[in-house]
Amino acid sequence: MAGGQPLIHARDLRKTYHVGDQMVQALDGLDLDIHANEYVALMGPSGSGKSTLMNMLGCLDSPTSGKYILNGQDVSRLDDDALADIRNREIGFVFQTFNLLPRYTAVENVALPMIYGGFSKAERDARAREVLTQVGLGDRMDHKPNELSGGQRQRVAVARALVMKPSIILADEPTGNLDTATSLEVMQLFSDIQKAGNTVILVTHEEDIAACAHRTVRLRDGKVESDV
Repeated sequence: MAGGQPLIHARDLRKTYHVGDQMVQALDGLDLDIHANEYVALMGPSGSGKSTLMNMLGCLDSPTSGKYILNGQDVSRLDDDALADIRNREIGFVFQTFNLLPRYTAVENVALPMIYGGFSKAERDARAREVLTQVGLGDRMDHKPNELSGGQRQRVAVARALVMKPSIILADEPTGNLDTATSLEVMQLFSDIQKAGNTVILVTHEEDIAACAHRTVRLRDGKVESDV
């Protein structure tokens, strides 16, 4: 493991939900450090807390209690606007369902996060084309999602996650809708992204996908069960 200050430093993270008159403890005093340029898989059975943890790490949700320091900043108590700003700058998301806009071309889909960053159309277009080339879609930039295969759509989603040059790529079941051969191609892409300097955090329930990462953190009952 890398030395120095961790990129992600979580201590005693707790998240409690009210479901009807029941209290559900989704995270129960979880501790986790992840250093820059690590490649980590998060695993665990349904209800283990991995989705809640992913939402927390991605600044989509805040803990009920505990501390989350991201890149030196305590984000555990920030308001929604501040969290949105950090999400846009620090974190690139990749989802199982791609989340592409059907009427937009690959370039337009990839450029979307840059609109919120205040970049000009020329800057957005140039950067989107650069990352699409990086993920091997230089010849499909002006195609719409329905003109692309599942693997190509996921590559567009990965390019969109990279476009703002975030420190972290957070991928939630990124191969869940893909066949085996395409899954391996996408996992190779994540490996290349990590080698290029990004931190990659992958949520998966598939052992062979987790094996592509360099470290596997397993959750159970809202806590870290193992970390190897």
